[in-house]
Amino acid sequence: MAKETRNLESIDPEYRDDATQARTLPVLPVRDTVLFPHAVLPLTVGRESSVQLINSLGEDKTIVVVAQREARIDNPQPTDLYALGTLAVVHKVVKMPNQSLFVFAEGLERVRVDEYAQLQPFMRATVETVSEVFPPKSSELEALQRNVLTLFQQIVSGSPTLSDELSTVAMNIEEPGRLVDFIASSLPSLSTKDKQEVLETPDVRTRLERMNSHLTKELEVQQLRNKIQSEVQDRVQQTQREYYLREQMKAIQKELGESDENTRDVEELRTKIDEAKMPEDVKKEALKELGRLSRMSPMAADYGVTRNYIEWLAVLPWQKSSGSEVDIVKAKEILDADHYDLERVKNRILDYLSVRRLKPGMKGPILCFAGPPGVGKTSLGKSIARALGRKFVRISLGGVHDEAEIRGHRRTYIGALPGQIMQGIRRAETNDPVFMLDEIDKVGRDFRGDPGSALLEALDPEQNATFRDNYLDVPFDLSKVLFITTANMLETISEPLRDRMEIIELQGYTEPEKTHIAFQYLIPRQVEENGVTAEQIEFTEESIGFIIRHYTREAGVRNLERNIGTICRKQARRLAEGKTEKLIVTPEIIQKRDFLGGMKIRVDTEIAERTKRHGVVVGLAWTPAGGDILFVEATAMKGKGGFNITGQIQDVMRESMQAALSWVRSNAAQLGIDEDYFANHDIHIHVPAGAIPKDGPSAGITIVTALVSLLTGKQVRPLLAMTGEITLSGNVLPIGGVKEKFLAAKRAGVRDVIFPADNKMNVEEDLLPQQLDGVSVHYVTTIEEVLQVALPQSPQDRRVDAETREQVISGVPVA
Repeated sequence: MAKETRNLESIDPEYRDDATQARTLPVLPVRDTVLFPHAVLPLTVGRESSVQLINSLGEDKTIVVVAQREARIDNPQPTDLYALGTLAVVHKVVKMPNQSLFVFAEGLERVRVDEYAQLQPFMRATVETVSEVFPPKSSELEALQRNVLTLFQQIVSGSPTLSDELSTVAMNIEEPGRLVDFIASSLPSLSTKDKQEVLETPDVRTRLERMNSHLTKELEVQQLRNKIQSEVQDRVQQTQREYYLREQMKAIQKELGESDENTRDVEELRTKIDEAKMPEDVKKEALKELGRLSRMSPMAADYGVTRNYIEWLAVLPWQKSSGSEVDIVKAKEILDADHYDLERVKNRILDYLSVRRLKPGMKGPILCFAGPPGVGKTSLGKSIARALGRKFVRISLGGVHDEAEIRGHRRTYIGALPGQIMQGIRRAETNDPVFMLDEIDKVGRDFRGDPGSALLEALDPEQNATFRDNYLDVPFDLSKVLFITTANMLETISEPLRDRMEIIELQGYTEPEKTHIAFQYLIPRQVEENGVTAEQIEFTEESIGFIIRHYTREAGVRNLERNIGTICRKQARRLAEGKTEKLIVTPEIIQKRDFLGGMKIRVDTEIAERTKRHGVVVGLAWTPAGGDILFVEATAMKGKGGFNITGQIQDVMRESMQAALSWVRSNAAQLGIDEDYFANHDIHIHVPAGAIPKDGPSAGITIVTALVSLLTGKQVRPLLAMTGEITLSGNVLPIGGVKEKFLAAKRAGVRDVIFPADNKMNVEEDLLPQQLDGVSVHYVTTIEEVLQVALPQSPQDRRVDAETREQVISGVPVA
């Protein structure tokens, strides 16, 4: 075997090996590791030759650990190893599952490999101890040692990977040579070459100087790295950091072979876009956004926004219509089955359906159902949808203040969505639903915009073919949609919006109509909803009329249905308690405490009782709920000609009272009133229910009648109501809300109604003959005619009125 001699003088010219006897020991080559004296190092032994070396050790566990010059060499030869190594003792050997060994070796001293005596199966070589050269103690040496220690402590404190315990250990090492060896073995930033250079430097002073140079350079690098990292963190925003992380995640997923969900999402959206049959300009915009999405990371901030936008474009029914053929006969049957009366409304709807059958491409009208609550406006919209065979969509506009609720938000806003119009179209899944906009008269207006103006684009037939939602920002054709709006009051709807609607008024119902509706619709529905059957409860026609007259005071039938439901629930409780007999609902049962209790309303009796006094007259007023009666009271007292008005009276009605007083004073002689009466008396006119504001120009004849009744001492007829405005010359002017006022009078039990003669046409057009049954309508043109009807002239008429009044007060039916 060839002998190789290593001359350490080539490593350090000052080196001289004067001591130590040569020994032959096993040599363990290691990669990327340098073992220093007095250090314990865990070594992983995996090469076959190295494993045999460890297994061959007997009681003497001494070996020589030498670093390889090149770590990638698997079978190193003597020329591949450094000439200086470390004598070490093996303390513990752990066998690993992969047949390798985990060895704990402690360095003892530096040794020089002189000659390799064996290469197979593992290396053995003759080694000699290398003695360290210790310089004499001096202040310069001590300062150098302290500088090395300080630099090492600064590096440890600034490094996130080095333990603070290293500083403590280093502080407790007094020997400068051991301190340098400890620092060299603890710094991961030192390369194998640098560590070997420290190991091959036996002169302690030189070793300190070299380590000082290494530490100074390392500290500068560390400080520069921290500075750069701090600057980068300040400069890079959160989204950019996330982008880098997501890119790394994509790369990791690609290496792991995981599927790319982003690609699947893009392909699914592309398929949806192709199936949606969008217009070309919309499809172009959708594909443009899809291209942006495909280049975007799924975890990017804009990814969800863009994806939602594309999904909205893809799911809208661009070309999907109901496609059902209009059957006029079937539509009429459905409307008649769902709603009683409302002939005018039904005829208008059937006219629309007939035109659509002849011209399928016609633009949909904007119908507005106006009327008091509970008359069937919303349910009528559902019936229209069923008659047309279309989807029904309903949104409530009551209290909406924000224009974005109609047109949607811009996509730049967080949580942006399309407006209620496009959301309703998406729910309908067709581009021609029946779209009901409830409570359009209650749309608000403030600093957030005017939703009423935003509705113009959607409702105007000339504009809605290219309706553009702020979120979608592409035109959508709404011309095929049948828009239906509902309102209680037309005055609060903006004029431009009202101009685009075809207004169909739904007035209140009379008692016979309510009775018919109750038996045809309300009772069957409440019986079913409350768990009873028709065999367990029966309503008589008399009981329904009793509820209408004495427990409800409304234009519609909502409270009537509530009271019917209450009685059904009472019967359900009786059945649950074991009382199985059938309940026949009569007025006596209704008035029991455990049903509806005593009568809540006795308007006819109230009218008869209150008009016993002079100066009390019943007027008629229009309200958003349909109409109501209004008592006007006048009284006089000693005074100096004062005139007081109370009862929350607004300006228009206050002017009517002034005009009425002026007419009465100017015609005092003809009325038989002392002309000096007004100078010696104060007159007070009061309209009760003072908490309710009252205004309107139609109470003039009522106030005149109250004043004349007071000043002449004549009572008005017991069941009389009137409405009409006056002029100072004594003419009676026409008024509005004829049907609502008439129905309110009839609900109150009034038998005679005075209307201006100019409103006769309204009565004949708006009221059906059966609605006029039981009520006499008197048409007047002057105040004198009003007084002739309202104030009995002959003793015979007064006697008949007094008898009628007593019959009403006592509860006897009046023929």
